[in-house]
Amino acid sequence: MRYHVGGSLATAAFAVSVTVSGAADDRLKPGLEAIQADGLLKQIQVLASDEFEGRGPGTPGEEKTAAYLIDQFKAMGLKPGNPDGTYEQAVPLVGFQATEVKGAFQAPNGELALEFPRTFVAVSRRLAPEVKVENSDAVFVGYGVVAPEYGWDDFKGVDVRGKTLIMLVNDPAIPDPKDPNGLDPAMFKGKAMTYYGRWTYKYEIAAEKGAAAAILIHEEGPAGYPFAVVQGSWSRENFGIDEPEQEGVPPRPAVEGWIDVDTAGKLMQACGQDLAALKKAALARDFQPVPLNAKAEFAIKTDLRKVRSRNLVARVDGADPFVKDEMVVYTAHWDHLGRDAKAEGDQIYNGAIDNASGVATVLEIARAYTKLRPPTRRSALFLFVTAEEKGLLGSKYYASHPLYPLEKTLANINIDGINAWGPTSDVISIGMGQSDLDDRLIEAAKGQGRVVKPDAEPEKGAYYRSDHFEFAKKGVPALDPEGGREFIGKPPEYGKQKQDEYTEKDYHKPSDQVKPDWDLSGAVQDARLIFEVGVRVGDGDRWPEWRADSEFRARREAMLKATKP
Repeated sequence: MRYHVGGSLATAAFAVSVTVSGAADDRLKPGLEAIQADGLLKQIQVLASDEFEGRGPGTPGEEKTAAYLIDQFKAMGLKPGNPDGTYEQAVPLVGFQATEVKGAFQAPNGELALEFPRTFVAVSRRLAPEVKVENSDAVFVGYGVVAPEYGWDDFKGVDVRGKTLIMLVNDPAIPDPKDPNGLDPAMFKGKAMTYYGRWTYKYEIAAEKGAAAAILIHEEGPAGYPFAVVQGSWSRENFGIDEPEQEGVPPRPAVEGWIDVDTAGKLMQACGQDLAALKKAALARDFQPVPLNAKAEFAIKTDLRKVRSRNLVARVDGADPFVKDEMVVYTAHWDHLGRDAKAEGDQIYNGAIDNASGVATVLEIARAYTKLRPPTRRSALFLFVTAEEKGLLGSKYYASHPLYPLEKTLANINIDGINAWGPTSDVISIGMGQSDLDDRLIEAAKGQGRVVKPDAEPEKGAYYRSDHFEFAKKGVPALDPEGGREFIGKPPEYGKQKQDEYTEKDYHKPSDQVKPDWDLSGAVQDARLIFEVGVRVGDGDRWPEWRADSEFRARREAMLKATKP
């Protein structure tokens, strides 16, 4: 099914009426009633139409998306979100494609040449045409984790500047002393992944420590995906933010890469070590970095191209003159995968669920904010970010170049995909337990007669894979709500069935389009719920806070301490 800009919008099949609870606050009621299924559908149909060409950054699809969103902002009466009086924040990007990748280790028991991309993939995010690492000492640093809240430091003060770090992926898998088949819930949240387990963290800590290269050992279980996924994504063009190195921010390692577990075993054997023994040692708090008595060499040649992109941003000012400079920020990424001109058949990745639906939801929430009389005490910012599909780059750029101070940003609420299959009795909080924003979500959900549940697969680290995460990294409490799985009037397995069906057939495929069997009543439920959560934060007397065991709590405390007079 196709929908085109300027064509008739087929909404009859989606005629859904979701009533507002009689218990709803009179002030909220106009805003809640403004969020309707036909409004969501209309926005999705336009954004996911073929005319928008998959909304790829740096393409005509970006220009059409930006023009459409700005028209919507103006029609709703939203103010320009950029203090310069515009609805845009320029985001300079650079595409980089490795054209030649070489790597080898000179070990006591011989040379181990790395085969790109069969057993080894790597890039250089220094955005230079050519980088080399020569005669670099290789060091095994376990999981490469420095987590003060767990009393954990895999580096123990060892100087690794200029060295090549070999790391395990995921968190340290500490056995539960009460259950040998489980993981210790008091260490790195047990089964759930923390940010220390994400591959992005591994490269960041390597940069902080001054390493020349950082190589992760891929294992499918701990990584959560096969090596083929890494091969595919790391062998094509990737994107970064095009800006000079910032003062106080350590440069990225010259080389960031992965090796498969078999190659890692051969490397350790060539160095007179045993990978299984090293992995076991890395599970102890007193683990010490292990010099491998090997020299690493890498050379990467890269093609570069610059891309001018932008975030789109609008706002509703707060009513309280004493706190209107404080912000609640809603985010959704407007980009998708664009067009594949080499593909046979359908070339356009329309991205209806991912993430035209999230953009539509934030637009309708913004419309709801314009109905509030009076507005919330604090201001609301509606931020539509670019290049999420390229590595959360639009949100990363905003978090590093905020239009409004992050120390006065109370919360980020992110929407990345919606429930298109009907009403549910539950709602999911991805990363549940990170902050007391969950409490606001639970309170609002009770008003709908719903319950809030955690992510069923926290070990996959979904909390660290969407735009809210860039706010969390800076210390801003961030909420990532997702549609529920308990569908009203449907069999218990229906929710998982629909999610699995979407993942298998439509996720990141041209078939992610508006479907004739959609029922957006559940999306309306969720949008109204998320609207109410933002209002609670915007009107509240207490700022949201990270939980005591969150890896982001110290960042927020340091930020607020640094900005105190």
